[in-house]
Amino acid sequence: MKKVLLLAALLIASIGMNPPSVKAEQKPEMIAEKMMVKFTRGVANAVTSVIEFPKQTALTVNDMGAAGLLIGPLKGVGMTVYRCFIGAAEIAFFLVPQPGYYDPMIDPAYVWLGWEPKGDTSKAATEDK
Repeated sequence: MKKVLLLAALLIASIGMNPPSVKAEQKPEMIAEKMMVKFTRGVANAVTSVIEFPKQTALTVNDMGAAGLLIGPLKGVGMTVYRCFIGAAEIAFFLVPQPGYYDPMIDPAYVWLGWEPKGDTSKAATEDK
């Protein structure tokens, strides 16, 4: 019995001696803003998900040539469904700070971003000058 009491006392003492972890708490206004950004991003992705069809078709044709005319629409349908699902998930879970504290669940965050071909380095070349 003494061992149990000694172990309990040591456990309580060790918990009491550790300083509380210091966290940089954000202001409630910032958290509410991030929640609303996640919600509006979800709505935007759910509504504009159909734009993935022509986007993926165009990107695949630019990347693969004529074979992209067959593969691009298939990727477009898949990405349309995926972006709509991600938008619905962000709408449903906009209060939850996941992933990574309200970060986008898909990259690019919006369908109108990322129209550049994968091998396009003109943007990087102009930034170096």
